[in-house]
Amino acid sequence: MKKIILILICFAWIQISNAQENKMSPFFKVGTSQTDIISLVSSIKQNLKANQFTVLGEYQPGVNQELYVICFSRNDLSQLCLKSEDRGALASILKIGLVKKGESTTVSIVNPDYVFCAYLSNYETDKPLLSKITSDVKKSLSTIGDEFAPFGGEVKESSLKKYHYKMMMPYFSDPVVLNEFESFEAGLETIRKNLKARKGNADLIYEQIFEDKNIAVFGIGLLDSEDGEKQFLPIIGEDHVAAMPYEIILEGKEASMLHGKYRFALYWPELTMGTFMKIMSTPGDVEDFMKAITE
Repeated sequence: MKKIILILICFAWIQISNAQENKMSPFFKVGTSQTDIISLVSSIKQNLKANQFTVLGEYQPGVNQELYVICFSRNDLSQLCLKSEDRGALASILKIGLVKKGESTTVSIVNPDYVFCAYLSNYETDKPLLSKITSDVKKSLSTIGDEFAPFGGEVKESSLKKYHYKMMMPYFSDPVVLNEFESFEAGLETIRKNLKARKGNADLIYEQIFEDKNIAVFGIGLLDSEDGEKQFLPIIGEDHVAAMPYEIILEGKEASMLHGKYRFALYWPELTMGTFMKIMSTPGDVEDFMKAITE
């Protein structure tokens, strides 16, 4: 009898511990405005600048007039992300999304802590500094809205650090290697040349270059009308538009990207397998686009 009681107590403790474990959502809804997108974008950019953030790029995913994304960073953010040597620089660019529906425009932002936890090996040790950045991002947007309501699903913090969608699916540590060059400079030249030529029906939205580290991150708009953003975003959910654009990272001689089956699932964790199957070809399509940019 005592053993049974002990087992029940242990089981209850495990359940309570699981329930109390911190969960994160991939996005925050900042608020909704009747102001037109162009005016909102102008106001947001001014507020970011006032808090020492730099806007790196902006665009309308899928060339959709009702969608807009602003990509930005800050020096302290970049330096913290560069401490995580395995593609940590991908977390150095944060994104704000705007979605117009009828007369209203909803402003959202990718949850910085969600990205930091998923991408950075130094997340725990530098959590106070990273949390300060999250606080400053929210402060920058406080004149636009003050909801900051989490949405887009929930992932336990412990699961986020080793996230994958399902068994046998890729992790953050399973990137797609796109090409290997003779040098960092050769890779930079090739990628820039191909983006200028719009190979892979792609558009350069931003580039973040750390020459002293031989690291570069490129934000790529996937503009192919049949297999790009115009095709997959309406299926998986345009409210998550702050997840875009997709990235190529060049580290030393190697160019890579996060696997589509990891990255799409990370920012759309509520996707059912049925919906995921509707974009079954998208991870491969994105890989083809990115390879064209690096060849």
